[in-house]
Amino acid sequence: MNSSFAVAIRQLLVASLVFHPMSAHAQEAAAPAQPTEAVEKPAPYDGRLLRLSEILGSVHYLRVLCKATAPDDWRQTMQDLLDKEASGEAARRARMTAAFNRGYRTFASVYTACTPAAVLADTRYRAEGATLASEIVARFGN
Repeated sequence: MNSSFAVAIRQLLVASLVFHPMSAHAQEAAAPAQPTEAVEKPAPYDGRLLRLSEILGSVHYLRVLCKATAPDDWRQTMQDLLDKEASGEAARRARMTAAFNRGYRTFASVYTACTPAAVLADTRYRAEGATLASEIVARFGN
């Protein structure tokens, strides 16, 4: 992954270990046992993470469609993001996965061959993803 998008995603993954709220296990240990199910408290950057997840799905489809020469593995990048940001949070994980799949399916329904428009869309989405990942780290990272 040599692109600025890939670099920004890596920075986000590293930073997510720092700025992500306590893990579910730490929260369970700190809180007394309650018979009711805990209400999920969204992070202030969840909307941005959902958009980033959608972009990752879109880029994954477009890079495979256009047979990119770089060995970028956007599906694995998404898995890493899920593992770091939604570990133990089933609803959050489901929302991020749905956003990734939505991005993938959106482009799959439009592009069946690599066209100049598909290449341009890939370039624009990777630029947006790099900007978004950098903003998340800059604004919410420690």
